[in-house]
Amino acid sequence: MTAATPIRAVFWDFGGVILTSPFEAFNRYEHEHGLPHDFIRSVNSVDPDTNAWARIERQEIGPDEFDAAFAAESKALGHEVPGRDVLALLSGDVRPEMVTALDRVIEAGYITACLTNNVRGEPRPDVVGIMARFHHVVESSKVGVRKPEESFYVQACEMAGVEPSEVVFLDDLGINLKPAKAMGMTTIKVVEADQAIDELAAVLSLALR
Repeated sequence: MTAATPIRAVFWDFGGVILTSPFEAFNRYEHEHGLPHDFIRSVNSVDPDTNAWARIERQEIGPDEFDAAFAAESKALGHEVPGRDVLALLSGDVRPEMVTALDRVIEAGYITACLTNNVRGEPRPDVVGIMARFHHVVESSKVGVRKPEESFYVQACEMAGVEPSEVVFLDDLGINLKPAKAMGMTTIKVVEADQAIDELAAVLSLALR
């Protein structure tokens, strides 16, 4: 993961990186409701650029429309799940070690940005405090495009004033990392917090704990 040019910026996904993954909550819900494992993710993977999930992340529909649209999409795959139930599962737990790593990166003088596919709503106080640390925040619900659309990454780089080759980007989804890597970013797939912190520390040659 050696970058061709010096790294000037670190871009972070939020859910699944700074917060624990919502997929864990999805799986608990599936178990409790007798649904197949990863069923909710399978619904989101059908027509991923135009389905209910994509549209609410681009703020093209609101929660009520999402509730009905996701229910219809999931019913078509064999199990009806209200969209409002899915939205209630999105709040993960803060990973304090990742917040510490973010603080170390900022202290070292790197530009930071949060790149998040999100649903507009009332933010949690702890999330507001973390978001305030970033120099830039790029939210799908505000810019009208989402990862993995290339224009999302272009906007992030323009906002941060950097070239893709000057960026290391952390995300827990390979589908979001693929276009970033193709643009020239150094990418880290977050499987676990410790693994990601170790990889980022190696890229930056910086102690992050």
